Amino acid sequence: MTKRTIVKLPGDGIGKTVLEEAIRVLDTAGFEADYIEGDIGWEFWCNEGNPLPDRTIKLIEEHKIGLFGAITSKPKDAAFEELAPELKEKGLVYSSPIVGLRQHFGLDICMRPCHSYKGNPLNFVRRGQGGTIEEPEVDVIIFRQNTEGLYGGVEWSNPPDEVYNALMTHPRFVKNFGNVPREELSVSTRIFTKKATERILRAAFDHAKKYGYKSVTLCEKPNVIRETSGMMYKMAMEIQKADYPDIQLWNTNIDAQMMWLTKNPETYGVIVAGNMFGDIVSDGFAGLIGGLGFACSAQFNPDSGIGVFEPTHGSAPKYADYDVSIVNPIAMIESACMMLDFIDENEIAAKIRKAVAEVIAEGKVRTYDMMKMSGRPDVIEKGAASTQHMTDAIIAKL
Repeated sequence: MTKRTIVKLPGDGIGKTVLEEAIRVLDTAGFEADYIEGDIGWEFWCNEGNPLPDRTIKLIEEHKIGLFGAITSKPKDAAFEELAPELKEKGLVYSSPIVGLRQHFGLDICMRPCHSYKGNPLNFVRRGQGGTIEEPEVDVIIFRQNTEGLYGGVEWSNPPDEVYNALMTHPRFVKNFGNVPREELSVSTRIFTKKATERILRAAFDHAKKYGYKSVTLCEKPNVIRETSGMMYKMAMEIQKADYPDIQLWNTNIDAQMMWLTKNPETYGVIVAGNMFGDIVSDGFAGLIGGLGFACSAQFNPDSGIGVFEPTHGSAPKYADYDVSIVNPIAMIESACMMLDFIDENEIAAKIRKAVAEVIAEGKVRTYDMMKMSGRPDVIEKGAASTQHMTDAIIAKL
């Protein structure tokens, strides 16, 4: 095994805590790496006016792999108020550093697996025939296009002349918004390109083929969003017919999918979507496997070999202030396993996942969310495991 240098990106709040716990697990499992810390997050926005400093970009350019905790994001006006006074006259506007990372490095492939663990008391259950209780196994991986769509950042309030005049060339804009005062308009674009759309579709089909999934589900809204969702669906049909005839292509609308995922989640395997709908459906499926404490993700550019791996939960700043950390570290540990898969350290990743599964199945150590408690500081006194205690249990299994 070649010793790696990993850029650790603690970020904000509980991100700093869970990242260190994941590194403890990696060390115990035998992954040899040097960790160099990159500056990212709210502190650097407030003090420097940039939540993603250039020095951090350079670190990731050099070392390729980032292991990321969590960030705090706030609306534009609230973010401006927290800027250092000397920065407020510089016209700075806050933007998410994780979105900035995705777009700077072209991390357009996002994978979000949602796999239920046996013995997890938070797993989805339903009533079957005769009033029986069923616990379907959820084994879904969402492929989310990560750099375009509604999160592309092409937006205006009180759009300038060239934008407004362009919008006025569209008959529906004229009919529905032509009489609205321009200063009352806010416009967000949803841009899809064929190149990026093909990449995410092929990534989904390739994964299905490699791991034996029988279907790929396109989760969009082509019956209403005809240009962008429609283009994606048309391309999916062409790609499936030409190159993946043995894999079924299913088409679901995002709204209907959110209903069906609680009716028959075991039906689905690989799901592919644009940026916003991929975000929505991945959180929906995460709820079926226990919530964001179990939701991991990878985002990468297969051409450059650059990847960033993170849990999908937020920074939860109120929990970061507790004397004893109570948050569930499993999503962060699973994200570290995705990093190991990406750099072909599959045996170590499998060993860690086995240890996590054994702890959950045994049921002796459970964080507050697994015990269905409110996230209060006194949950430790009531029998919940601390963040460190859960990590210790996983390490003991290793």
